[in-house]
Amino acid sequence: MAYPFHDHWLTETLRLRESLWGPLDDTAEVSRARAQGGTLEARLFTRSRLLAQREGLAANLQRWQHVAKLVLLLFSVLAVMTGGALAAGALGDGSRPVNLTLAVAALLGLNTLAFASWLLSFVVQSGATGSLLGNAWLRLTRRLARGPDAALLPRALLELSARNRLTRWGAGALSHWLWSLALLTAFLALLALLAARRYVFQWETTVLSPDTFVTLAHALGWLPSLLGFPLPPAETIRASGGQITLPDAAQALWSGWLLGIVAVYGVLPRIAALVLSVAVIRRRVARLALDASLPGIAELHDRLMPASVTTGIDAPAPGREPAQMPTQARPVNVSSSKLLGVELPADLIWPPGEPASGVQDLGIVDTREQRRQVLETLHQTGAQRLLACCDARQTPDRGVLALLTEFAALADDFRVVLLPDDDSPARRRQWREQLMHAGLPPEHVLPGMAQAWAWLADHTERSPTR
Repeated sequence: MAYPFHDHWLTETLRLRESLWGPLDDTAEVSRARAQGGTLEARLFTRSRLLAQREGLAANLQRWQHVAKLVLLLFSVLAVMTGGALAAGALGDGSRPVNLTLAVAALLGLNTLAFASWLLSFVVQSGATGSLLGNAWLRLTRRLARGPDAALLPRALLELSARNRLTRWGAGALSHWLWSLALLTAFLALLALLAARRYVFQWETTVLSPDTFVTLAHALGWLPSLLGFPLPPAETIRASGGQITLPDAAQALWSGWLLGIVAVYGVLPRIAALVLSVAVIRRRVARLALDASLPGIAELHDRLMPASVTTGIDAPAPGREPAQMPTQARPVNVSSSKLLGVELPADLIWPPGEPASGVQDLGIVDTREQRRQVLETLHQTGAQRLLACCDARQTPDRGVLALLTEFAALADDFRVVLLPDDDSPARRRQWREQLMHAGLPPEHVLPGMAQAWAWLADHTERSPTR
């Protein structure tokens, strides 16, 4: 199954971030990825999406892409303006004859050098982009896209592109797009100027003979002539040295010849290279596969794809008879009410009171291992009612909110109580607002432990016995 490039980019960014700054607390995200099932790649991408959403990385990526598009739009506008300036500079204002050699050099010289540099990058250096415009776009985007993880996003993009041989084609596609805009604008501007003004074309030289220009003009004009552009005859070329005044028909031939040169040696190669680059990029993106041996990815294999999952004892061991129950069996409470604390400090007594009969105390969840154990317990046994106790004096962060959301998804009924009961009204209000934004209704935040115990006791009293 092919996954979007966006998922690969997020995963690579998270891999770099964890390798630089240490692993993230991903117990809840790994549990959800395992519960979803699928291949290792599917679970890795699920973990990446959940962590990126929790850490704000997805929003940073969207912001970076928005800035990148604005920079590309700015470059595109500059390319159009450059194309118009090239045409105007090559022809001048019509008051002086147009030197054909200088006009062709002005219109196609820099483009030819840039295109040759891109082609040579395939041979000279395997990791080179061959595109100054692509490098400039990336550098400017880096400067403008400020904020957390702003430096990691382009680095992850470059490393992902390099591993999948996309760097040269991506930078080339951007360069070809901008040059296509500039040359197409130059062609249209030439057409408009030649239609609006009268220009005189000639070649000038001190050391070369007229026959040299005949050979050069025919060599350059042969391919455009196959597409219908005019090719001046040898007599017209020899007469264009400036000694005599040529008729308007000869100037029209030179106009068509110049347009053909720009179209065939400028516009068409760039458009062809752009189409080729986009086709290669799409094919390679469609074949992207996650390298599970990369540092930061290989370590997740055993956690996302455990060899076995403990599900409890479903039958007595073979060859052993079940123990005989006493004549008067004690009633066993089969309710599944559970109580836990989330990152509670040492000054808060745990449990906050005597748990009612039938309420299972899961303890305080503080470390990554404790979170993993509690989540696995809830995945295996579930909970009909689950009460989470939080410290009202602490500011709710995204990690705690994500964990509470995970707990709520694993219980039929979920409540939160803030401890201690009589502390920080403003902070309690902040907790309620944050929990509401996380998807927990305000009425699911109990006002105190008395109401919390009553809520749990009400359930245990209604639970059937056997």
